[in-house]
Amino acid sequence: MTSGTTVQLPLPPLTDYLPTSVKEMKLLGWDYVDVVLFSGDAYVDHPSFAAAVIGRTLQAAGYRVAIVPQPNWTDDLRDFRKFGAPRLFFGVSAGAMDSMVNHYTAARRRRSDDAYTPGGRHGARPDYPTIVYSQILRKLYPDTPIIAGGIEASMRRLSHYDYWQDRLRPSIITEAPVDMIIYGMGEKAITEIALRLNRGEKISDMTDMPQTVIRLPLQSVPSSSASDIILHSFEECIEHKHCQAENFRHIEQQSNRMHGATLWQVTGDIAVKVNPMYPPLTTAEVDATYDLPYTRLPHPRYKGKTIPAYEMIRHSVNLPRGCFGGCAFCTISAHQGKFIASRSKDSIMREVDKVTRMPDFKGYISDLGGPSANMYSLGGRDTSICEKCLRPSCLHPKPCPNLDTDHSALLDIYHTVDAHPAVKKSFIGSGVRYDLSMHPTGSRNIDRINRQYNEELIARHVSGRLKVAPEHTCPHVLDIMRKPSFDLYYQFNDFFDDVNRRHGLRQQLIPYFISSHPGCTETDMALLAATTKQLHLHLEQIQDFTPTPMTLATEIYYTGIHPYTGEKIFTATRPEEKLAQRKYFFWYDATYRADIIRSLNRLHRPDIIRMLYPGRTFSDPSHNKSPRKHR
Repeated sequence: MTSGTTVQLPLPPLTDYLPTSVKEMKLLGWDYVDVVLFSGDAYVDHPSFAAAVIGRTLQAAGYRVAIVPQPNWTDDLRDFRKFGAPRLFFGVSAGAMDSMVNHYTAARRRRSDDAYTPGGRHGARPDYPTIVYSQILRKLYPDTPIIAGGIEASMRRLSHYDYWQDRLRPSIITEAPVDMIIYGMGEKAITEIALRLNRGEKISDMTDMPQTVIRLPLQSVPSSSASDIILHSFEECIEHKHCQAENFRHIEQQSNRMHGATLWQVTGDIAVKVNPMYPPLTTAEVDATYDLPYTRLPHPRYKGKTIPAYEMIRHSVNLPRGCFGGCAFCTISAHQGKFIASRSKDSIMREVDKVTRMPDFKGYISDLGGPSANMYSLGGRDTSICEKCLRPSCLHPKPCPNLDTDHSALLDIYHTVDAHPAVKKSFIGSGVRYDLSMHPTGSRNIDRINRQYNEELIARHVSGRLKVAPEHTCPHVLDIMRKPSFDLYYQFNDFFDDVNRRHGLRQQLIPYFISSHPGCTETDMALLAATTKQLHLHLEQIQDFTPTPMTLATEIYYTGIHPYTGEKIFTATRPEEKLAQRKYFFWYDATYRADIIRSLNRLHRPDIIRMLYPGRTFSDPSHNKSPRKHR
């Protein structure tokens, strides 16, 4: 359900939630709290919302946890004062998105809404909340430990390009007065930190905690070590862009290793130390996170106001964590890792039971998904090979021969969910990697199972429209994106049409595309337009490339260099260059036709004009008839 107002449902008592006020704390019989979490998002007590996950994880470990969602940073700071100093520490997070991605479009225009705020209202958080919240807390409580986490802190843990300020920024720990950053998914680290603080240890002594970032004196940097990588300093990266590109290669490789190295980066008179990630969570550990006693509802303080991000997932179930696709523009593997951590079937079905008991459940599971819909239970056959691997993607340039792509466990989940007496139908709303499910394995049995997966996906789990992400059509752009050849989209499109025909369905395949990605020229976008025209596509799911911290594509955008090859890569960076590429998405719109023809004449590509506008003279684009809309 995505309408403007939420159906009023019976709410659990306040005591079923983590407290957000002193009144709620006292209802629980508490006179203090151990941890206070500050979040840039509204408090939704659901396993898809990080503050709820971290809060419930600490609660399960025996600690008293309060949440302050979207504190007011512009008044007398009463939200920051109301619980006083917690016994152990403050936690700070910008929320589920980097605040600048949340606030601004690819054209750097301020957004008018916020999906993680009641009513979709904008302005409920500052730019860079990690910095703003921690600065306020440090002034108010100079002696209380502050730990930052979430996607903003995670992706800005070392020097990074900030698109919105158009400059290289240092590690966020040099700008936010926090004691420590937890990067990635934080349950194990936050529990260990709480345990050690509870024992009386000092936060300053926790210098080797996995998956954390800390500040140390310069003399702490080792002169040489087999388990440490000394990155170029921030100042070197400012002066020489190739240093930033070289740093990124190390950062990405170590983020995707099962047993990574310690990274160091000097910034001024500070040494930033990034400790390696924890090994991937076991199934039992992932189950423990999802089996916590969430109410699965927004906090009653919002009085029925719609929180758009919640409306999207209220009747969905997440199956795995992690993604081994390694797409150049995506931060998932940098944050969650490339190794898949999958829930057990029993845990999934326990959550399905909870969804079916929600008062507004009408029999439809909106998504059985994850970061990628069809990576559940997949991984390397021989984990000893995975332990040595430095590849950021298990699928590019072609699927790893050690990768097990058997979709039978996922099919079993689909069948079991659909057999639930309260479930009429389950849908797959997450993105499907068809290059994974269509990859020929050499095993007749696995290829048969994967073909069955594709057929059942299309015939039983599509709500009229299946979204996939080829992203582009030109081979050299797709190679930089770490995406498969567009030929595979043609194959999947044919298979999709065949399944629809055999099952008497009239469904649509909706592809996503990106303009202005590094490596993409205006001519490439014109060729994309011609290719999609041949497929009778009027594109809907499109976007202009937005550089976000700690992605391969962003590093190329900023440095102009491919970090793995040293090759110089063209990137559209000026607004007029970006607009020149974006217009080709709308080749069928008569208002763009004259400009497109002028541009193609400038590019000396009359052949593309003929493909887009057959029968038109190059100087007379006035004919307004558009091709039939097929999908």
